[in-house]
Amino acid sequence: MTSRVSSIELELHDQIAEFYADPLGFVKFAYPWGEPGPLERYSGPDEWQRDFLLELGEFVRARKFDGKTPVLPIRMTTASGHGIGKSVLVAFLVNWIMSTRPNCKGTVTANTYQQLSVRTWATIQTWTKRCITSHWFEITNQIIYRKNHKNSWYAQAQSCKEENSDAFAGQHAADSTSFYILDEASSIPTKIYEVAEGGLSDGEPMFFAFGNPTKSQGEFHRITFGEGRNRWSTRSIDSRNCAFSNKELIQEWIEDRGEDSDFVRVRVKGIPPRADDSQFIDMDRITEAQKREVFALSDEPLIAGVDLAWGGSDNNVVRFRCGKDARSIKPVVIPGEKTRDSAVMVVKLAEILQGSYEGRKIHTMFIDSAGISGAVGARLHDLGYRNVIEVNFGADSPDQKYAFMRDFMWSKMKDWLLTGAIDDDPRLETDLSAPGYTLDNRIRVKLEAKKDMKKRGLDSPDHADALALTFARPVSVPKPSSREQGPPPRIGVWS
Repeated sequence: MTSRVSSIELELHDQIAEFYADPLGFVKFAYPWGEPGPLERYSGPDEWQRDFLLELGEFVRARKFDGKTPVLPIRMTTASGHGIGKSVLVAFLVNWIMSTRPNCKGTVTANTYQQLSVRTWATIQTWTKRCITSHWFEITNQIIYRKNHKNSWYAQAQSCKEENSDAFAGQHAADSTSFYILDEASSIPTKIYEVAEGGLSDGEPMFFAFGNPTKSQGEFHRITFGEGRNRWSTRSIDSRNCAFSNKELIQEWIEDRGEDSDFVRVRVKGIPPRADDSQFIDMDRITEAQKREVFALSDEPLIAGVDLAWGGSDNNVVRFRCGKDARSIKPVVIPGEKTRDSAVMVVKLAEILQGSYEGRKIHTMFIDSAGISGAVGARLHDLGYRNVIEVNFGADSPDQKYAFMRDFMWSKMKDWLLTGAIDDDPRLETDLSAPGYTLDNRIRVKLEAKKDMKKRGLDSPDHADALALTFARPVSVPKPSSREQGPPPRIGVWS
């Protein structure tokens, strides 16, 4: 009996070895397709999974790894809608690599611990139990390893938190395959990708990334749709073309949200959103406003918005808008380091208020009341400029859908961009698209704070804040005189 079992086992080892460069052949052979049980209605993997596995086999054959000489990494990334069977393909990959490559080492991660443990790793456990080689391995909630070879032949589940990036380092398999699999990769920190790349320097390395393309920035976007894609095999999978997706639910999404909505683009078509999930103003809106031709009416007031800096690296920016036209008059930019003395800005702003722009005088100038603005606004009022109005960015919004005055002004500017015109200054473009947003506990829109943007390596959006100030409140047709005495107006609430 023992010899018969050994003979069967030897035959199985020989059979599995033939699938070294044939992952699709392995998947067809290793699972009980069509047999009574969970797979009795299926003859094999879905079409997109077959295409993926066929291409992977081609990559293996092309590299001709000889067990000693390192070869180029196999890098494959897949953006997709929901319900296509990504986690199942991850299980196929783990089982194929673990069964055909002695002493391989792998790391599997996902965007959250919940996703990793409840979906990705749970799916690996389920399909490993169905696999014809399951008895070769032990699998727990955190690791799968070849029996009696736990330290040299394994794949492990790891958290993708940036502070855990060291756990992805030092994974090498000079005579085998070091592999990384990232599930829901759009939200995995760039640092994890960078550290994982260090494990691709020897042997026959492989790197796979799967996810819904929820962001229009970040490493997953860069390698799938951006400048990094030339190093990766990339694909986008539409949920409607997959066997396992819920077609009725997908049709509801399309009917309710629109064929070309960002929700359908990401969750169904597997292509990036026009706007990032957390990006307040989308790039399409900005680009169209840069191209749009508009003309200001002769009786429309000219408004100036002034975002002031308190020295340092931020700039003092003055931007101008006349109705739908925020392009014709170039902005005034003064480095913050040159305006530590508030008198410098008083002089400059007084010159602007006295001057003529496109034959018109400034009707109203809105100034950010933070920092040095208090002194600047008071001095301008002393000089007789009644048309200077201070605006408190942090005051309550006049609209209950927004948390603060800054959020309200940005929302007005965002709506205006649908019909307005802006210049194509890259600084304004970057500033408009940079801030993210959240919803507070009262479901109000709250724009990302400047200090939080700087933590992400982004500059203060001085140009966009200056333009947003021109939407602080409605401005009427110019009156004959704009220099009247009286207390300086301040905006904190709608008035």
